[in-house]
Amino acid sequence: MLGYLIQQTVNALTIGAIYALIALGYTMVYGVLRMINFAHGEMFMLGAYAAFFLLAMSIGDIGGAGAIVLTAVFFAGVLLVGLVGVGIERVAYKPLRNSSRLAPMLSSLGVSLTLVTGVQILAGPQPIGFPSFFPTTRYEVLGGSITSMQIDILIAAFVLMFGLSFLVNRSRIGVIVRAVSESRPTAQLLGINVNGAISMVFFAGPLLGAAGGILYASYYGIMSPTMGTVVGLKAFTAAILGGIGSIPGAMLGAFILAFVEVAGTALLPILTNGVLGTEYRDVLAFAILILVLLVRPAGILGETVSEESIVYKREF
Repeated sequence: MLGYLIQQTVNALTIGAIYALIALGYTMVYGVLRMINFAHGEMFMLGAYAAFFLLAMSIGDIGGAGAIVLTAVFFAGVLLVGLVGVGIERVAYKPLRNSSRLAPMLSSLGVSLTLVTGVQILAGPQPIGFPSFFPTTRYEVLGGSITSMQIDILIAAFVLMFGLSFLVNRSRIGVIVRAVSESRPTAQLLGINVNGAISMVFFAGPLLGAAGGILYASYYGIMSPTMGTVVGLKAFTAAILGGIGSIPGAMLGAFILAFVEVAGTALLPILTNGVLGTEYRDVLAFAILILVLLVRPAGILGETVSEESIVYKREF
């Protein structure tokens, strides 16, 4: 029993780390622009495809890649998707920056459909096997089975998450981004390059989403043009659960969601005598979204905004 608990805990941590990388992109964009970027799930998908094709172009035989090549492809893939994110912001979102909130949201849905359709045309609609970027050595810990891939994914994800936290909270770039998030007009009056700060957000968010896509595809060994749809919605649920706009909240919500999913899929068949199986894990995720919106719309670590604070922070 202890070994099974350890194994399921590591499974939840691995999935939660991947969700957290994607949720951070949602929360960063919302924190600065008060916009839900529904195309962010496709950045997750593009990360896997970019890494796959960069790997195929660099060495041809994907199965024979070494650690140095895989590391280089990983960073090249996430950087490429980060640049794509900046380009999308300039073309699809920047012209709508002074419009109502509905306009850029609809634009993001259009970008999402365009990216999925484009990948389906270029690479085909069928799923493609994805190579493992990590070794798959299996370890037995107190009766539970843990793989080196899970450990490596956790290390990579936590390095990226803490790197983002340091960038936002301890660097000059982070100060600029937080100033723009607080008030764009005031930041512009102080001489801050608002467009540059927003571009940085749209670079970092898709970069993290792409990293999550590579880790996810490597973990499950498969990728498809529509892989970002359900996973992106789950990451969005995690961001809502933790408090959208809060970086610690996005990470917390992702891990809570992953633990609920893993616990639910492990216990549902037992509690229902097999009537409900693992296929209901997505139902659990979206049931959490509905429950949070009903009980605490601001999320666990989200800020409850009063009418007075809205008037005080209104941009003139």
